[in-house]
Amino acid sequence: MTPLLRAQPALIALLLLVVAPLPAQTTALLPPLAFLGFEAGAELAAVGQQVTALGGRGLHCDRSRRDHTVQDCRGTVIDPASGRPLALWLSAIDSLSGILTLSGPVTGGQLDSLKQALERSYGVVGARVQGGQWMQQWIRRGRMLRLTWRIESGVKLASVSLVDGRVLDGWGKRNRLRPAADTRGGKPAPGP
Repeated sequence: MTPLLRAQPALIALLLLVVAPLPAQTTALLPPLAFLGFEAGAELAAVGQQVTALGGRGLHCDRSRRDHTVQDCRGTVIDPASGRPLALWLSAIDSLSGILTLSGPVTGGQLDSLKQALERSYGVVGARVQGGQWMQQWIRRGRMLRLTWRIESGVKLASVSLVDGRVLDGWGKRNRLRPAADTRGGKPAPGP
């Protein structure tokens, strides 16, 4: 056998290792879960800029009285596809979006277009039903995008939620390490 023929299996194996992505490489190459330019885990300033870019007015945020690192924010944006307003709600922790939801009424055609666009971007997933509500969900790198729809008083409502599990986990871990609050005054409970 010639040296070239003996080297061929090794060369093929090397090419397969270089060309075939590993599972971790594959997920790193996939685009982050996003909707209308919003991403879970985004800084509040970036979310505010995207709200303005989508024809909305600035976000209105209120700090939690129990935990000053948490903000509840609301706003409205204009859906570029339909021209209809979408309500925006988000919960931010340390100025990072933990949960962001955009919602509003849709027609059957608009819902189909939304589902198709998400499936083109993130892959086909089956829809699940719970009670009168349907949902599709995509999970990637500690983040989730969920499309939910239902009929309420004869109107079809849809929402897209972006959740950053790392932001929520960090907040939960911090809260477990804090001293328990005295429910009467909101102050740490006295030590032993």
